[in-house]
Amino acid sequence: MKRIASRDNSLFKMLSKLESSARQRRETGKTLLDGMHLVTAAILSRQKPELIILRESSLDDPEIRPLMDDHEIVVMNDALFNSISPVKHPTGVLALISIPECDQGESRPEFCVFLEAIQDPGNMGSILRSVAASGATDAFLSKGCADPWSPKVLRAGMGAHFGIRVHVESDIHELVRNFEGSTIVMTLAGSVSLFDLDLKGRTGFVIGNEGAGISQELCALASIRCRIPMPGRMESLNAASAAAICLFERVRQTA
Repeated sequence: MKRIASRDNSLFKMLSKLESSARQRRETGKTLLDGMHLVTAAILSRQKPELIILRESSLDDPEIRPLMDDHEIVVMNDALFNSISPVKHPTGVLALISIPECDQGESRPEFCVFLEAIQDPGNMGSILRSVAASGATDAFLSKGCADPWSPKVLRAGMGAHFGIRVHVESDIHELVRNFEGSTIVMTLAGSVSLFDLDLKGRTGFVIGNEGAGISQELCALASIRCRIPMPGRMESLNAASAAAICLFERVRQTA
């Protein structure tokens, strides 16, 4: 068991950068998980942490102690640990993992989403959570999307990342163009209701940017343009809410 008590420690500096820098995560191919829920989700998916980082005052926590038998452990004093934890009230456990690699060229999903420039970390995490919960297998993220492996997205995803394939910086225009099934975009101008579609076959939902929506080019590539009926006095839905409605309408039809 290694102990770190100084901000000058090279491992501490690396972990601190991973917490705050998307570039560092991309270049190293690593990220940090905060809390037992995410750490357990990773382990259950056979994503073995490279390192478990514990807060000194949490060493006697009975929930954490089993981790100490099977992983390399680093202990930090509370002040250092709290400074790299991405949450306001740290749980006392972090894990360093390698970001899973996905080969989108080998993926022919039956049920998936294409995300164009989803920028809000909370929306991104919520969408990925709905993707995993609905049984969809792949999420293809365009350039300009929030980093799916950032601490905020990971927290919002609640372990979803380890149940699906997350493809970053995808050419979603090409993917939508060549998708062997129905590609469906939501638009206020859609001529057909989502609830009137037959979603039992191979399906890919296209979800657009929170403010700008789906680009005209991508909208033109999709095979179906439809709308979610909104009898109330609202102009639109939150991107994550719209995604959940779409995904679970397919679940309803195929259950």
